[in-house]
Amino acid sequence: MNKNQQLVLDFIRGSKSKSRAEMMTASGLTVSVATAKRIISDLVKEGWIVPVGKGKATTYSPSQKLEIFSPIDLDSYFLHEQDDRKIKGRFNFEIFDYLDNTTIFTNEEQYYLVDLQQKFRNKSKELSFFEIQKEMERLAIDLSWKSSQIEGNTYSLLETEQLLKEKKTAAGKTKDEAIMLLNHKDAIDFIVEHSKYCATLSIKLIEELHSILIKELGIDRNIRSEEWPSQVQIITLLTMNLKLGKL
Repeated sequence: MNKNQQLVLDFIRGSKSKSRAEMMTASGLTVSVATAKRIISDLVKEGWIVPVGKGKATTYSPSQKLEIFSPIDLDSYFLHEQDDRKIKGRFNFEIFDYLDNTTIFTNEEQYYLVDLQQKFRNKSKELSFFEIQKEMERLAIDLSWKSSQIEGNTYSLLETEQLLKEKKTAAGKTKDEAIMLLNHKDAIDFIVEHSKYCATLSIKLIEELHSILIKELGIDRNIRSEEWPSQVQIITLLTMNLKLGKL
């Protein structure tokens, strides 16, 4: 992927449809018309964008491949602190439709991942009880922080660590934000302590964990129906992890 192709993809990502002229003038390309045509043609051939219409009326839309495999400049991304990185504001539920029609991993990559998982399992067996506890503590902090951030919590990762390890609240934050994070930690502890019970996802389990997550927050105990909440997302994630033997 060269710089000019990246400029076009950065411009069209998230758009419904753009003409070739729009991609040439608004994306930042500084090339001739012939070169721009070749860049766009190559992106179509490689499956990054999809042509819509014919002739002069042709426009271009991002493909499902772009939604899943969108190139990212990791060096630039990690230059920003975690709280300052640009991320999606909500979960993209359309990703499941894309995954149904796209092969994510090649056979070689699948073999590599299976091999890595086996190495992980073997190494995990060598961990001491203390090392396992430290890893669980780190996982609980990361998951509690990220899930709460999705819900609008403004605690940083460092502030979350201080709260969960030292019970030290952050200056300028609300009481509810601290409670939210502590509740997430309690939910994770519950799952780890009752791993066999939590191995099977059920409405009862979701309701029990939801009750832990909303404790002292003045939120209705019923599961929200208008949009799949992040609380259920973390419950499902943790339960899947237990099934896969990752915890």
